[in-house]
Amino acid sequence: MTTTATRAVESRSTAWFPAAAAVFACGWGGNQFTPLLVMYKDAGYSTFTVDALLGAYVIGLMPGLLLSGRLSNRYGRRPVMLAGTVLSLAASALIALGPLGVAWIAAGRFATGVAVAVAMAVGSTWIKELSDAAGGAPDLGTRRAALCLTLGLGIGPGAAGVLAQWAPWPMVLPFAVHIGLTVVALAFALRGRETLGRTTTLPRTRPVTTRHPRFRRVILPMAPWIFGSCGVAYAIMPQLVDDQLGSWSLAYSTLLTVCAVGAGVGIQPIAKRVDRATSARAVLTGMTVLCAGLALSAFAAAVRSPWLALATALVLGTAYGIAVVSGLLELQRLARPDEIAELTGIYYALAYIGFLLPSLLAALSGVAGYPVLLGGLVIVALAGTLVIARNSRSHLPVT
Repeated sequence: MTTTATRAVESRSTAWFPAAAAVFACGWGGNQFTPLLVMYKDAGYSTFTVDALLGAYVIGLMPGLLLSGRLSNRYGRRPVMLAGTVLSLAASALIALGPLGVAWIAAGRFATGVAVAVAMAVGSTWIKELSDAAGGAPDLGTRRAALCLTLGLGIGPGAAGVLAQWAPWPMVLPFAVHIGLTVVALAFALRGRETLGRTTTLPRTRPVTTRHPRFRRVILPMAPWIFGSCGVAYAIMPQLVDDQLGSWSLAYSTLLTVCAVGAGVGIQPIAKRVDRATSARAVLTGMTVLCAGLALSAFAAAVRSPWLALATALVLGTAYGIAVVSGLLELQRLARPDEIAELTGIYYALAYIGFLLPSLLAALSGVAGYPVLLGGLVIVALAGTLVIARNSRSHLPVT
C-alpha cells in the first residue's frame, strides 16, 4: 500500500517532464538561427534579407502568442502544445531547405515564431498546471517553465553555432539535429496528461488583468526589456566588433548568445529569492541590472572591444533572467486561473517587442552612432525604472 502511494507521488512529481521536453525543443528551435546570421551574410545574403528573416520570426510569434492561449482554453493544453512541437520540427525542415531559395527560410522562420509562441503561452501554462497538481510551492511551476524555455533558448544556439562553425553542411546540419531532438521530445510529450477539460469556453474579451493598475505600471514598463536586453546582447554587440574577429565571427556570436542566455539561467533561482509579494523588488532589481548593462553596452560600442562586449552580454543576460522570472511571478499573483494561458501569451508578446530593438537602432544608425543610441536606451530604461519604483507597493493583489 505504501509502495503504491509512493509511486503515485513520484508519478505526480515528474508529470511535468513531458511538457518540459516539448517546451525545451521549441525553445531550442526558436533561438538556433540567431548566431547563424553571420553565416548567412557571409554566404551572400544582404543585410536587408537577414533582417527580414528575423522579422518573419516575430511576425509568426505575435499572433501565436495572442491566439494560442485562447485555443488551449478551448481544446486543451496538450493538443495545442503537441501541434506547436510538430510545427517546430517542420520549421527546421523548411529552413534546412534554404539552399533551394530564401523563401524556404522565411517560411521556416515564420513557423518557428508560431511554435515558440505556443511553447511560451501554452507550454509554460501546462508545466505550471502539472506542477501545481503535484503540490509544492505555488511558484514552482512558473519557475520550472521559465527555466525549461531559457535552457532551450540557450543550448539551441550554442549547438547550432558550433555545428555551423566546425561541422560539415553548416546550413543543414544544425537544423537536422534539432529535427532529431524534436522527434524525441514529441514522443515524450505524447505521454503528457491534459490539465484542462474541453468544456472551457473562449473568453469574449481580453483578460481583465490587463486593465489592472499593477499590470500597467509594473509589468508593462518592464516587459519589452526582457528580450530587448537579449537583442542588444547577442544581435547588436557582435556586429559592433565583427571587423576585429576575422574568421571567428560566427564562433564569437555563438559565445555571446550562450553567455547571455546562460547568465539568465544561472540567475533565475536567485531572482526567485529576491521576489516579494509586498513590492516589486525583483522587477526593480532586474531593471537596475538592465540599466547597468545598457550603459556598459554604450561604452563597449565606443571602444569596440570584444571583451567589453562579452561582459555586456553577461550583464544583460543576467537582467533578462531576473526580468522574465519576476514578471511571471507578478503576473501569477494578478491573474485569474481561467486567463493565465492567454495572459502569459500577452506578457511574452510585450516582451518580444524588445526584440525589434536591433532593427530600430539599425534604422537610426544613419542619424547617430551606436554609442549615442545605446546611451539613449539607458535614459528610456531609467524612466521605466522610475515608474516601477513609484508603483512598487501600490495596487498589490489581495492574498
